[in-house]
Amino acid sequence: METLASGPVVLTFYRGAWCPYCNIQLAAYERALPEIAEAGGCLIAISPQKPDGSLSTTEKNNLTFDVLSDAGNAVARKFGLVYQMPTDLKSAYASFGVDLAAINGDDSWELPIPATFVIGRNGRVVLSHAETDYRKRLPTDAIVDALKETAPA
Repeated sequence: METLASGPVVLTFYRGAWCPYCNIQLAAYERALPEIAEAGGCLIAISPQKPDGSLSTTEKNNLTFDVLSDAGNAVARKFGLVYQMPTDLKSAYASFGVDLAAINGDDSWELPIPATFVIGRNGRVVLSHAETDYRKRLPTDAIVDALKETAPA
């Protein structure tokens, strides 16, 4: 990854702009961005939503870090984070106006488990946090602490 050449990367997978917990997480990470940068890190957020959705997320939340689209959850799948939305939840989400097929551009109804990784310049994962309970996210202080540990002595 070209970005690793300039320092460690914080890579966070989120479900999409429709998820209030994801928006809270992204806003918290934006507030912590100065500390992340001071510790030498770069932050990248990724979700399966279409590129327009990622752009809307960036604009709506005033995010200054990279927010990328992961078509078909290709990257999330490599991290072992993808799961199929249970059938009973599809109709529940649809009743809330969440049409994942339209949002993500496919009818897979697959999402990534919310997860955050701190990846050192050498490509090794220094910290990983993946939680099936989408309400539980990695605190920013844990990210900053991990970044400080990757700093050269």
